[in-house]
Amino acid sequence: MSARGEFSSRLGFVLAAAGSAVGLGNIWGFPTKVAENGGAAFVLMYLVMAFLLAYPVLMAELIIGRAKRANMIDALGSISSNANTRIAGIFTGSVGLLTVVFILAFYSIVAGWMIAFFVDAASNMIGFSLPWLTEFSVSRNATFMALFLFLTGFVVSGGVSNGIERWSVRLMPTLFAIIIILIIYVSFQDGAVDGWKAYLVPDFTRLLDAGLLIDAMGQAFFSMSLGVGTMLVYGSYINKDENLPKLGASVALVDIGVAVFAGMLIIPAMYVAAHNGVQIFTDSGALIQGDSLIFNVLPALFATIDVVGWAVATGFFALMVIAALTSSISMLEVPVAYMVDHKGVKRKKASAILSVAVLIISSVIILNFNALFGLVITMTTEYSQPLLGFVLCIFAGWVWNRNEILSELKHGQEDAEQSLFWKIWPWYIKFVCPVVIAFMFYRSLTA
Repeated sequence: MSARGEFSSRLGFVLAAAGSAVGLGNIWGFPTKVAENGGAAFVLMYLVMAFLLAYPVLMAELIIGRAKRANMIDALGSISSNANTRIAGIFTGSVGLLTVVFILAFYSIVAGWMIAFFVDAASNMIGFSLPWLTEFSVSRNATFMALFLFLTGFVVSGGVSNGIERWSVRLMPTLFAIIIILIIYVSFQDGAVDGWKAYLVPDFTRLLDAGLLIDAMGQAFFSMSLGVGTMLVYGSYINKDENLPKLGASVALVDIGVAVFAGMLIIPAMYVAAHNGVQIFTDSGALIQGDSLIFNVLPALFATIDVVGWAVATGFFALMVIAALTSSISMLEVPVAYMVDHKGVKRKKASAILSVAVLIISSVIILNFNALFGLVITMTTEYSQPLLGFVLCIFAGWVWNRNEILSELKHGQEDAEQSLFWKIWPWYIKFVCPVVIAFMFYRSLTA
């Protein structure tokens, strides 16, 4: 084990990294995009984009992280060959760190809502109701945001193997178990068949539709939490003997699997809700999505399933809390790793300081919700994150010495230079990924 900490097993890393990628966006974003973009046609293009776009960028982060055994700021600075690119690397890492802190700030608010709805469903299941839990208020938002940040800080303070890995190995199988149980239950409800058709029957006439392609690229890139250093930092804790391309593929497959499973749950559930009299379409005819789906449509569905509905609701919001926590752990680890590596701060102290810092930022957002909540989301996820992904490709493809990259890959695969990965990836990350990401960013601005 290194002094910084290290994942003790391949499974531990895969589940932790997949947990980072599997967040609330997978659960409520992917399913509705599938339904709105030709069903299985979108799933097919998402799979293509996940491996043609997201996987190469994921590998860039993992390779840089393991080679440099450092946080994002120090790692990007150290792969630079001259003073100018070193400054650019430090600046990029700093922007990534700030971005992930602000993402965690708004994410903690949303995750707090999930906890509140989970507590509400669990209490109603035993005959106790407290309307405050589901009513939008400063006190409710602040209380559960703080609780969620405490849980996140508690896990991260335990370190890599005893904190992040230990809890990921428990939480991720639990997430899979809950989602499979809910899929089975929902599938036997009236109306579910229509949902399965909407999800699985492809409309191949839309396969090359520009909107579908952009949505598929965006979902593939953002669902793996790329660009802000989470995977880079997790990569810095990987054992040198591991085969990185295979490890990265395992993470991508688990992330994709959870997204696909989420669709199997959410889309049939929405059509079951429609069968039970719940409105699932907007005035324009599109499926309701986002927070309206999670906090209005699905709770209305659960309320129509009599006593069992509260048990189903409890399981669903437990699923959402777990998905949120596995992602937030990796987000907090990015600035914690910087304080531990660069400033020499003890991990427990760094976790506490940064949890409080995020809590303060989240509190400011809560107190100025209408003005700041949407703005922070837009600036971080729609602008900063894709730009960071673009710059990361430039560093991996153009700045970092190619022989150093090959040397790092050989630690876990002696014949790496003969592999298909090495014959394709360096060229791909250098030319294709920057162009595709730039195109995606441009189209998102002009949409």
